[in-house]
Parts: sequence; structure tokens; C-alpha cells
Amino acid sequence: MSEAPKLDGCEVLPPLESTDTRNLTSCREPEIKPKTTRKRAANRFATLNQFIDETLATLCRGDIAVWMILYRDTRNGTARTSQADIARRGGLSVRGAAKAIKRLEKRGLLRVVYQGGLNRGSSRYSVLPLPDT
Repeated sequence: MSEAPKLDGCEVLPPLESTDTRNLTSCREPEIKPKTTRKRAANRFATLNQFIDETLATLCRGDIAVWMILYRDTRNGTARTSQADIARRGGLSVRGAAKAIKRLEKRGLLRVVYQGGLNRGSSRYSVLPLPDT
């Protein structure tokens, strides 16, 4: 067999032997992320389990829908959404959502942190798994 013709500039170079490992991405240690995400998720499941075990059976469908929507929207301790959005996602009328919010607040399962409105933005709520005592 004949050897393949060699083209100019296509020689195989030997591997670089460098003592500088800063530029080698494969030698880097993987970044270790803090485990706060798991802890927060565990706390959210504990809250949800507590709500289901001790409170769910005493609520009507509209109250459950509103509580679950606000619980899912909770970030940094508060949920921020409008009553119209809660009503749309929960299959309720806006008036039904407002009544459910009032009932949940009266039972201590919800606190209105900020009352929104026209030209004031969305309301903010704090969701609780058990009634305040």
C-alpha cells in the first residue's frame, strides 16, 4: 500500500505538556451548590402535608383552590397575584375568589399583606398551613 500524501501544514503535533492547569476545564473541581434548595423544598412539602392532613377536609372547593393557587405562587414568604388571576386559574368568578380570600383570612389560613387594586398593582398574601391560634 502506498502512504497517503502529506499536505503542508497538516503535521500532527505532540500533546502540549503544560504545568499551568488554570486553562484546562476538565481538571476543575465541580462547583458545589449549597443544599438550601432541598431544604426549602422539604419545608414546602411539610407545609403542604400539614395543610392536607389537618385543614383540607374543613374547606369548600373554592377555598381549597384559592389556597393552593396562592401557596404555589408563594416566593419569599408572600404570593403576589390579582383576584382576577386567582379566579381564572381556580375556575371561579372574581366575586367567588374574593369571598374565598375573605373566608381564608377569617379562618387564619391567609393574611393580606398588601391590598392591591386599580392603579395600585396586585395584592400580596401570606399563606399559612394551619389557622392562627
